[in-house]
Amino acid sequence: MTETQRETVPRNDDDELDTALSFLRFARGCVFKKASGLSDEQLREVLVPTGTTILRLVAHLTAGERYWFGWTLAGTGADDDETDFEPDPSGRPTDDVLQEYRDAITASDAVITRLGDPEARTARTVDGVPKTMRWVLAHMTSETARHAGHADILREQIDGTTGR
Repeated sequence: MTETQRETVPRNDDDELDTALSFLRFARGCVFKKASGLSDEQLREVLVPTGTTILRLVAHLTAGERYWFGWTLAGTGADDDETDFEPDPSGRPTDDVLQEYRDAITASDAVITRLGDPEARTARTVDGVPKTMRWVLAHMTSETARHAGHADILREQIDGTTGR
């Protein structure tokens, strides 16, 4: 099958923060790409037994951005007890769900820019230990890339479109 959404991974290697943020932005862009050009019904189509949809993945990643960059790194926003990592976007307009992800990304990037140092420590601990912004960036990049892969498979099932 021909890849129709193929894009080159980032090539920047100037400094640690720039490189890490470039790969996170690349993974986020892949998620948006998987959602682009699909109807509301296609974004909500359940194709696997777990009930995962492309829109549900977007809502999950929104919660992750807010939790890891907002609550954990910056010390603001909803905590783990209040964060729904399995959100159900079924009753919400698609455009709102996508815009909330964009807004969460903007807020996350503002925290990253404000702190500016991969050695910066999280405001909240992870398993009782403060982590570095480097760790949060690596965690969210892997989480986003993993779910972009899920979205890629769902997209291929929906209309045959493939590629990163």
